[in-house]
Amino acid sequence: MGTQLRDGNIGQMGAVQVTLDPASVASNTTATQTFTVLGLRVGDFVIVQKATNTTGITISNPMVSAGNTLRITLGNHTAGAVDPPSEVYRILWFRPDVADPLVLPGAVQV
Repeated sequence: MGTQLRDGNIGQMGAVQVTLDPASVASNTTATQTFTVLGLRVGDFVIVQKATNTTGITISNPMVSAGNTLRITLGNHTAGAVDPPSEVYRILWFRPDVADPLVLPGAVQV
């Protein structure tokens, strides 16, 4: 268990629009891909929205894997490879305020 923070623990948040060009995803599989998104920091929470629907493609587990680096998993649930188009994605990020964490009883601080 990690440190739990008080309610209202968002230190900063922002929204950006960036053009991403995912690589082709093989049939009936997932592919984790990384993209440069300036300003992201490790520890940020991210929500990613693709601008259009690409048949068979899903996006899951968005996270910041390194400074300025967004990592998302693309799933292809079709019988053939799918190459998602290059397009503008919307990214909403939240940066926790960890200056004054509240450790709840029974929680283990890591």
